[in-house]
Amino acid sequence: MREDMLTIGAFAKAGRLSPKALRMYDELDLLKPGRVDPDTGYRYYAVAQLEQARLVAWLRRLGMPLARIRQVCALRPADAAREIRAYWARVETETAARRDLAEFLVEELSALSASVSVSRKDTTMLELRYCAHSDRGLVRPANQDTAYAGSRLLAVADGFGPTGHPASSAAIDALRVLDTPEAPTGNVLNLLDDAVRGATDAVRDAVDGDGEDAGTTLTALLWTGSRLALVHIGDSRAYVLRGGGLFRITDDHTVVQSMIDEGRLTPEEAATHPQRMLLLKALTPTATPDLRLQDAEPGDRYLLCSDGLSRVVPDPQIRHLLTSAPTPDTAVHALTAAANEAGGPDNISCVVADVVAPTT
Repeated sequence: MREDMLTIGAFAKAGRLSPKALRMYDELDLLKPGRVDPDTGYRYYAVAQLEQARLVAWLRRLGMPLARIRQVCALRPADAAREIRAYWARVETETAARRDLAEFLVEELSALSASVSVSRKDTTMLELRYCAHSDRGLVRPANQDTAYAGSRLLAVADGFGPTGHPASSAAIDALRVLDTPEAPTGNVLNLLDDAVRGATDAVRDAVDGDGEDAGTTLTALLWTGSRLALVHIGDSRAYVLRGGGLFRITDDHTVVQSMIDEGRLTPEEAATHPQRMLLLKALTPTATPDLRLQDAEPGDRYLLCSDGLSRVVPDPQIRHLLTSAPTPDTAVHALTAAANEAGGPDNISCVVADVVAPTT
């Protein structure tokens, strides 16, 4: 055996991989042996392959899927580093969403085990004061957005393609079954998830024949009396104004946002990027929306809006208009006017809701 070749056992030990894993990676064309004995089929690996073997081992410890590891290993070091950074950013986002869900389940199950009829979060019931408005803007020939606000449900959908308006309307109509006088009980996330599945089916029927050329985004909040369940997919947005600060509680599912997350673009560069309107996800059967809980406090003001507002009105101006408007009604009309003053290049939809203590 050549001095620069190692047996599979020695290579596995040096590369921190098991022989079983090495055989699997060979079959997947992820890490081929340097030489295979034609008589015995025994695998030998070059010492120079140790660097790639260790990289594969580290990426597996991160939990990266094998298919993606293959892509990373084929990249130049700088590109591989960006890809790993982007992967881990997505892992952290997904982990945060699962953590919120876990905390919610712990609360609910702990309440049940203590025979408490209502959860700790629901002992002080609050109410919403709300208003929804949708505007065609100054450039588009028709309005493909749909906005809705009710005592339990707040939602914005931004349709696109030849049947964009039927798509956005179908999505909102499917969720309206949740807008009932009674507050949803402990399984609020399950209720919202089931309703979104129905909305996905409704959108598919509405765009029948248009395929990927038509669809809709969806951002919605379901009110329980003390907190909100959020579902989000696409580039519409949800914000909360709390204590004078404006906080975005959704992430854009767009090409430019993924490039920002990967460090390939700055937010300033993204604002003028030619692909700034290109979606990575919309409401389809194969796409998974973000789903999580949002605690509410008296005095909170929530904003849901399509990108026809957020793309042309900067966050500091949105914060100022939300802070200065005395009611949700005046807020939605001030925000719509600001978007039209900025050129109104797209449809504009917004929902504003205030969290208040119930009147006696």
